[in-house]
Amino acid sequence: MTIETLFGKEETSSKPRSIKFKQIKAVFETLTVREDIEVYLKTGTRYTSPSQVSDTFQFLMKETKEMFITLHLDGKNRIICMDVVSIGSLNQSIVHMRSVFMTACLSSAAAIICVHNHPSGDPTPSSEDIAITKRLSEAGELMGIRLLDHIIVGDGTYLSFTERGLL
Repeated sequence: MTIETLFGKEETSSKPRSIKFKQIKAVFETLTVREDIEVYLKTGTRYTSPSQVSDTFQFLMKETKEMFITLHLDGKNRIICMDVVSIGSLNQSIVHMRSVFMTACLSSAAAIICVHNHPSGDPTPSSEDIAITKRLSEAGELMGIRLLDHIIVGDGTYLSFTERGLL
């Protein structure tokens, strides 16, 4: 048995062949917020405390639905990108690991901070909040993108997973 008996005679063509691939390109969109706020995500600001992040994102308490946002940080904890991962219902938001880390990879984030609101005003974490934070932390460790904190914004207050020792 030979190659020729298995596959037939090799035919050569003078016509060039082409191969088509799908290519993915990152497209960033600039979000412009027009509100009467003097200090809003100043360029180059280092985020060093959960209260600083909570103060910046207190505006989420005006929302009637739960919103889950990730802040993508560079190596000096400066925000390089913000991603609205999910807009949920009154009391829950669906968050997928790959949605969180897909955009973090595209922005070349060194770390992330997760922020979400509880429209009820009570920042006490649910069992789902605790479970998703644990999974995000584990996935981030595998990918080399640290989860620095998960902050739940409440009515004039907040809960930091790092401060409470939950992360």
